[in-house]
Amino acid sequence: MNLHLKSSIVTLQSAISITGSKSETNRLLLLQALYPNLVLENTSNSDDSEVMTKALQSSDTSIDIHHAGTAMRFLTAFFSIQENREVVLTGSTRMKERPIKILVDALRQLGAEISYEENEGFPPIRIKGKKITQNKVSLSANVSSQYISALLLIAPKLENGLELTLEGEITSVPYIKMTLSLLNEIGVETSFAGNVISVKPKLITHNSQLITVESDWSSASYFYSIIALSAIGTKITLSSYKQNSLQGDSILAEIYKNFGVETTFQNNTILLKKTHNSQLITHNLELNNSPDIAQTIAVTCFGLGIGCHLTGLHTLKIKETDRLLALKNELEKLGAAVAISDDSLTLEPSRVIHPNIKIKTYQDHRMAMAFSPLALKTDIIIEEAEVVSKSYPAFWNDLKSIGFAISEF
Repeated sequence: MNLHLKSSIVTLQSAISITGSKSETNRLLLLQALYPNLVLENTSNSDDSEVMTKALQSSDTSIDIHHAGTAMRFLTAFFSIQENREVVLTGSTRMKERPIKILVDALRQLGAEISYEENEGFPPIRIKGKKITQNKVSLSANVSSQYISALLLIAPKLENGLELTLEGEITSVPYIKMTLSLLNEIGVETSFAGNVISVKPKLITHNSQLITVESDWSSASYFYSIIALSAIGTKITLSSYKQNSLQGDSILAEIYKNFGVETTFQNNTILLKKTHNSQLITHNLELNNSPDIAQTIAVTCFGLGIGCHLTGLHTLKIKETDRLLALKNELEKLGAAVAISDDSLTLEPSRVIHPNIKIKTYQDHRMAMAFSPLALKTDIIIEEAEVVSKSYPAFWNDLKSIGFAISEF
């Protein structure tokens, strides 16, 4: 499905309800499978979370997680400790190109039994679940936080807990802290001192515990971009959000001040308001702790005619697509001058935006959503627009509700 987004004006005051964080939901779904007393509210309705739910409930010997990278990492760890259970974890063609070796090696260090079905270091993988008693493992600190979180999530079910040593400079700290905070919330004792993370074992309890998932800050990023590209005075209210969020992407509230967007927290909602036009020429940002919002920020800067230099983006090359290359390709079609390295993107300031450009999404939900706010500046076509269901199925309907003119093309 290709969508034509016509140059639009956002309704001056709008309200959107966004479902729970995909990152928090997927962590809590795994913990709920380990500790059935957990009751979850406001969970994500994303494809990724549905895949995670189905996989955890499945009794099949082969489980296909399609494009869901988080599910691949978390389930690799989960099935490693399911005694007397053997499964093959597989996924889409792209998933079979995404590395899993670092996590598999770490689990093997602990005693897990995992083998590769096709190519060494990549899915599909065969996992023979067993009781794991070893409790010490080392991992490079600059890898995807999902590898680290996968180990931490199963740690309280290991007989002797886990002592995880991270070697080198740690990246994506907020995602690690999110995992530890959720473990603490269900009563697991943890510590994070220097480069060593310790998790104590925890037995199952029978008292039910209700946990409400905070709405997704990554999904909020597209509305920050919309407000930044709108007229002064435009407002959008988003729910449900906490001022002291566990999500690293909540840094949006600080970053978008530079683009004239003011964030006000009110009773589990945030009010976004365009208060002034940005005077920036170029904006430099280090996004080690929040790489998922890099695409949104780059497109916002382009739409405003601002340059940017974004660093800390080394994990973007192994996402649904090589996001740095995809950003470069599509921004250049629109008239931008872009340079990328292994971990950075540089956009030159420019007031040129070519109209009616077809944006290729590369089966990446964030490409589709990050580019859509440009409809406030020019007509634009989003190819394979249905890909948003991976994290935000209601996205196009929500855009229509605030004034975007969208039709199938």
